[in-house]
Amino acid sequence: MYAAETRLPTAPLLSRGFPDQCISPSPFRRRKLSSGTSHAYQAAPIHASSERHATQIALARSTRRSVLVGLLSTLSLSKCSEQAVAGLIDEQQADKVFEIANPSVVAIADYNTSNSSEISEGTGSGFIWDTYGHVVTNYHCIAKLATDKAGSQVTRVGLESPTGETIEYPATLVGTDAQHDIAVLLVNAPRHSFVPVQFGTSADLRTGQSVYAIGNPLGYSKTLTAGVVSGLNRAIPSPVGTKTYGAIQTDAAISAGNSGGPLLDSSGRVIGINTATFTRTGTGRSSGVNFALPIDLAMQVVPNLIIYGNASGKGVRGE
Repeated sequence: MYAAETRLPTAPLLSRGFPDQCISPSPFRRRKLSSGTSHAYQAAPIHASSERHATQIALARSTRRSVLVGLLSTLSLSKCSEQAVAGLIDEQQADKVFEIANPSVVAIADYNTSNSSEISEGTGSGFIWDTYGHVVTNYHCIAKLATDKAGSQVTRVGLESPTGETIEYPATLVGTDAQHDIAVLLVNAPRHSFVPVQFGTSADLRTGQSVYAIGNPLGYSKTLTAGVVSGLNRAIPSPVGTKTYGAIQTDAAISAGNSGGPLLDSSGRVIGINTATFTRTGTGRSSGVNFALPIDLAMQVVPNLIIYGNASGKGVRGE
């Protein structure tokens, strides 16, 4: 998956060094007085060295109390955070969104056949655009097919059968817009296999609005993640080195393999194309800063790709 990468600061480690000392409850010590065969005790002030010791003990006690309070507060906040996150996700709503959009989500698989055998070179996601078999995905998911001069690249699209089995069908490239990271494939499969997505709009999105992503992260098909719109009108890098503007930022998990899949609203309508994630430098782990192309942009680009094979909407296909 094409992903912008940035370095993020690491969280400080929590120290767990507790003082393990006996604490005396009294600022005085007892002094033994001899009186014949009997013994008496009276309180005597502690010497200066003992006072320093008592001060150290008092500080140790205070430190232990502060650390314990801090830990209890952290645990309490952690529990509250988990409850807050759980409260953001409506399980029934998430189930409804998945039920609506799942039949329209596909898997993209790239293969190289140059050595008389098929070698897998990557996977991605996409969604069905219409009943004619057009599938929309990210350009970077099929870039090798788009730039293949030797005819050794093959792309197949996995569609889910009524029995739940994923069947791969051959696909041909219809058109690409590398600057906006959008591509269209035509899948050679039975017409009844194509269930188009329901389209929404990205024009009226609000920060904080619930969103859902479906895709095939790391090869795990039809994975649903949930989050919110974290920001709008972001600029993200494109596969050709330019910037794409108007991207949707979300904390819904988007990982390698999610690229090209749909970002959905609470009604199961497509509002974006999952495209990129910032990763922690050197780890490959997502930072939670993820991006999707707005569907309104795709609504402008995709028809031109289908009709003309390019984003400009000019020329005649095949020229």
